[in-house]
Amino acid sequence: MSRKRTRSLRCPICRKIVLRGEAEFPFCSQRCRLLDLGKWASGGYVVSTPVSNPDALGVAEASPHADIPAGKDSTHHGRSRN
Repeated sequence: MSRKRTRSLRCPICRKIVLRGEAEFPFCSQRCRLLDLGKWASGGYVVSTPVSNPDALGVAEASPHADIPAGKDSTHHGRSRN
């Protein structure tokens, strides 16, 4: 008796086993599908690309505000600091 092998994966959200033929594949449910979409929409997941041009690293260093942490710049929207 030969057994037919069914491909399966784990749901990326709750880790439940999901068969390839299921409607929500690769998720186990619509809920997990929407949770995953929400993570993408909120910036919870990020797709990064490696820097292939070493000169591109120098661009950030040449920025006039490179040494000032975010939110700490000296610009006060036209108001003077007295």
